[in-house]
Amino acid sequence: MGRHAIITGGSSGIGRHLVNAFLEAGYDVAFTHFDDEAAAEVVTAQAAAAGGRARGFSSDVGDGVAVSRLMDEASHWFGDAPDVLVNNAGIQTWSPLLDLSEERWDAVIRTNLKGCFLNTREVGRRMVAAGKGGAIINIGSGCNKHAFPGLVDYTASKGGVEQFTKVAAVELGPHGIRVNCVAPGAIETERTRTEAPDYAETWGRVTPLRRVGTPADIAGPVLFLASPQAAFVTGQTLWVDGGVFSQAFWPYQF
Repeated sequence: MGRHAIITGGSSGIGRHLVNAFLEAGYDVAFTHFDDEAAAEVVTAQAAAAGGRARGFSSDVGDGVAVSRLMDEASHWFGDAPDVLVNNAGIQTWSPLLDLSEERWDAVIRTNLKGCFLNTREVGRRMVAAGKGGAIINIGSGCNKHAFPGLVDYTASKGGVEQFTKVAAVELGPHGIRVNCVAPGAIETERTRTEAPDYAETWGRVTPLRRVGTPADIAGPVLFLASPQAAFVTGQTLWVDGGVFSQAFWPYQF
């Protein structure tokens, strides 16, 4: 049997690059999108042209019924239970705490944190039933560690993802299922370039490696955590940030 991966939020940004990376590594890939059929079809067509097998599923990661249906459909398409889940789907809003609406808070927590829970629970159930173990990788953020002003909802969600990762790793470990978190630093994508045209220069200047990351910088560590080479790694957060969130504020030059 082949290897099967599910990647949420796989039609754009880092998710699209993760889909391609898993395809290149020999996985069949089911990926989710949120009513973006055109982008999903492009990803699927590119995979087929390269000899890979991918399929996009429209799914709301924060809806338990939709997630359960997705997992059934993906498992049927695979012909087996998934081997890997990457919880990548996420949204971000910008607002000071005192101006943040309840609706925006709920939307971010629902997608980023509840979505991680629902997809992990449903994949975990199927992995346990199949009895062959598996790997789950949650995409975190520098917000796992530091307070980002203007991103209180996003920061709360990503901090929750890191703690959820630890608990899930402890509970699922006896079933041979490993759960880890990858926490990116400043990654240049279509979205970040649109939000801030000077994004790469600004963040590259303060990152010890003196550049921003790319989606390819994230794909390698995620593939490692999904692989047998990481067979004894679980409950961990791997920082993929060029060192930017390891450095303390230091007012002196050296």
